[in-house]
Amino acid sequence: MFAVVRTGGKQLRVAPGESVRVEKLAGEIGETVEFGEVLLVGGDGEARIGTPLVKGATVVGTITDQARGPKLTIFKMKRRTGYRRKAGHRQPYTEVRVDRIEG
Repeated sequence: MFAVVRTGGKQLRVAPGESVRVEKLAGEIGETVEFGEVLLVGGDGEARIGTPLVKGATVVGTITDQARGPKLTIFKMKRRTGYRRKAGHRQPYTEVRVDRIEG
């Protein structure tokens, strides 16, 4: 069984037992989190496609990590003018282990 959920402005395909990285969610390690915006549920038989959401379907998971991604370097330069800017960025994320798909 699998589902497609929408969180953090992105769509993810998830299945029970797998870990996924999503945009940062509020919560501590070990807390449960529910994804209510389920767009598709499939697996055994016919896939259920939402219009836009599947009614009564939720994905339940456990937060396993709160961390930051790799450092990205942003470098801007305009030639012959002496204009140079350098900045860095690390995007925070939450790692969630999917426990079950309900509905």
